[in-house]
Amino acid sequence: MLNCSLIWWVEYGIVNEIPLPALPTVPADVVTVTLVTAPACHFCDDAHERLMALAVRGLLRLVTVPADSAAGQALIAEHRPRMFPLTLLDGRFFNDGRIPRGKLARLAERLEVA
Repeated sequence: MLNCSLIWWVEYGIVNEIPLPALPTVPADVVTVTLVTAPACHFCDDAHERLMALAVRGLLRLVTVPADSAAGQALIAEHRPRMFPLTLLDGRFFNDGRIPRGKLARLAERLEVA
């Protein structure tokens, strides 16, 4: 996970540790993007990767919620997405399914200006 200070893995029977770069501190007024994800969802993986790139730049705070968790179920009941991932900006519906590149680019531009 990116919020961990170390990643551990086993290679040829040897355990290695690699320090991860620290994520930038995010100001309190930065938009929070909530991503409700389902298992084995390639749209979810793609959205997480693209949004994490913006989070690393300090443009947003990314919160990932599994669809099968209690919080995920509550968000699904409230917003009724047609497909995953469900993407919310500060608690408001932004998108469901694959996030179109143009829509994400406009969001990034808006966040950079703010």
